[in-house]
Formats: sequence, structure tokens, C-alpha cells
Amino acid sequence: MMTPSVESAPVEADREAMRHAMVASQLRTNAVSDARVVEVMARTPREAFLPPEHRAIAYRDTLLPLGNGRKHNSPLATARLLTEAQVRAEDHVLLIGAAGGYAAALLSGLAASVVALEEDDSLIAVARGALAGFANVELVSGPLNQGWAAKAPYDLIVIDGAVEQLPEELVSQIKPGGRAVSGMVDRGVTRLAIGHRTPGGFGMVDFLDIECAILPGFVRLRTFQF
Repeated sequence: MMTPSVESAPVEADREAMRHAMVASQLRTNAVSDARVVEVMARTPREAFLPPEHRAIAYRDTLLPLGNGRKHNSPLATARLLTEAQVRAEDHVLLIGAAGGYAAALLSGLAASVVALEEDDSLIAVARGALAGFANVELVSGPLNQGWAAKAPYDLIVIDGAVEQLPEELVSQIKPGGRAVSGMVDRGVTRLAIGHRTPGGFGMVDFLDIECAILPGFVRLRTFQF
């Protein structure tokens, strides 16, 4: 895996200090207990996967605006998703909502292979440059809510953002016995959840209320009520 360098040495040193402060104050104190997740986040420069105008605030514990109505998940939200997912070294992963490629870079260091799906052209341009050299990541373009059936089935689907529901088309791309992690939107509240595909079906179980970046295209169909 390649770690990109994006700025001069003094600025990189400052960013590295902020990155390690993020790990110490945002992650370790908030149940990010998977040592592999902590390690990969400690060495991956988040600023390299953001538009240039937002790199100075890369380590804020908040959502970051990306343009076109999109936002970047907070480091803590992404870290808790990856921790709960229990990513294995042999996993074949579909990432939905790749944005500038940050979560794909993290998964690159945790899993065997990653298909990173994004539909926003400007974000794809950022991700394409930032992910150059990550040999086990394939960046693909298409509607987020359709997944990427061409490389299915997946051991794990990671949705780095919040959705109102997981379409059946996505669930069908998970291997039997596989799992998915995502933010979920419920009456305006966002929370993180995990689901497993079993012979009996698929369901999501919440594990943390947290602010999440809401992804487009996953609106639950409203039923008519008399």
C-alpha cells in the first residue's frame, strides 16, 4: 500500500501531529478498540483525500463539506463502522460512498480487495489521484444505491454515510454469512448499524447514535396512509 505525500515537510509534520492527536483524543476514547483500525488511521493522511480547500481542517471531529450537497463522515464515524465490521485480511469489500477515497485507503490496509463506488464526478477525480498506487483498490463510478454487481458477492459492504434503507439490490450482493455496516437515518436521527446475511434473511441492528453524512439515492419509499 502507498501512503501519499501532499504537502511540504513542515506542513506534513503538523498534519502528522494532528493525525496522532485525532487517534488519541477522538478514537481511543470512543470505543475504537480494533488495533488494526487504529494503526491504519494513524498512518493514513486524511487530508490527501480531501479537496485542497478543506485539507487544513482534515482532523476536525465533524462532517466536512465536499460540494454538491455531499459531506465527508467524521473520523470517528468511519472508525466505529470499521471497528464494528471486524474487517478480515481475506475480505472482499464493497465501499459505497467512496468520496475522495479516504475510507477506501483505510480498507486497503485491512482487507484483501476493495471495490470503491462513487457517483459524484468531482469526488471521483480527487479519489483517482489519491488512490493511485493502492493496488488492491478498484475505483468505480455508478449510482450508489445500485452497488457494483460485477464484482459481487462481497464478504463485507461498508456504507461510509447514512441511508434510510438498504435496497434489496445491495443486500443480494452480500455473500451468505457476510455483513454490512452503515449509518442509518430514522426520523431525522442518524445512527450506525451492522447487519448479517443469514439463511433467514437480513436485518440491521443499531449500535451507536452519531452524526453521519447522509448519502443521496437511498430514500425509503413512503407508503400511503388513509
